[in-house]
Amino acid sequence: MGETIEKIDTKEMNAMIEANLPLVKHIVLQVAVHFPRHVEREELARAGALGLVEAARRYDESRGVPFDRFAAQRIRGAILDAVRAADWAPRSVRTLARKLEATEQRLASRLGRVPTIEEMAEALSMDTNELNRLRDRMFRSVVLALEHEVSDDVDDDLTLVDVLVDQAAIEPSEELETRELHAYLRDAIALLPDRQRLVIIGYFLEGRTSQDLARFLGVTESRISQIRSEAIQMLKEGIEAQYVAKDDEEPRPEPRGRSARRKAAYVDAIGERSEWHDRMDQITLIESSAGEVPVGVPLS
Repeated sequence: MGETIEKIDTKEMNAMIEANLPLVKHIVLQVAVHFPRHVEREELARAGALGLVEAARRYDESRGVPFDRFAAQRIRGAILDAVRAADWAPRSVRTLARKLEATEQRLASRLGRVPTIEEMAEALSMDTNELNRLRDRMFRSVVLALEHEVSDDVDDDLTLVDVLVDQAAIEPSEELETRELHAYLRDAIALLPDRQRLVIIGYFLEGRTSQDLARFLGVTESRISQIRSEAIQMLKEGIEAQYVAKDDEEPRPEPRGRSARRKAAYVDAIGERSEWHDRMDQITLIESSAGEVPVGVPLS
């Protein structure tokens, strides 16, 4: 075998490869119909071409097998090996996927439309829950290359790596927005009335129960719940007001009523408590000792 291979010179081997390149394209078209759409045909062609080169290197004319038949087996095998190497889905899932696709095509041809999930389940002799589980296994078995194009627009040329989001990384703009929001929250909590501030910090930051807070303040648990709700509403309105664009040309109407004036003063105090650059420098959400009322005292 080795002596036979040595007798085939490079020029003859190259001629065999060039003459049979159309065979690669033909086999790719044959096998591609059995693979999902995300499997790139160019990748199959490259694997097939490598199989053709390997066939030319290993061909033994003395065995009486025509080269195109010998090469076709090598090309098909190289393509299948390449696909298996890039696919971790078990063979059972692939078999079920082919069965599902064939059934869907058969029903679509007969009905003249895409079959419903119920029609598919009936044709496959399974219930809809079982069919949904099968589809879920199929979708989770799809492995896309990072170079897989995700845009139909030829001008975009976006690949999967361009659109994947790194959940561990934070965009600088998002980081600044978060710092600003946390700073407003710190200031808003510090400016709450004493009882509301104590309840918010005790309940949300120190893990105190409503019973602990009620005993410390000498009120009922329902009153603690009411104070907490009022404080949360004040925080919500006070912080949201900081993001409302202010029109310098039109003066803000004077608030009417004691409650409205108190809310307006609270909103203004939040905006004036710290400068914008100080808000950007802050990283931690809030210190447990925010405000003038000592919140670290035992509540029992």
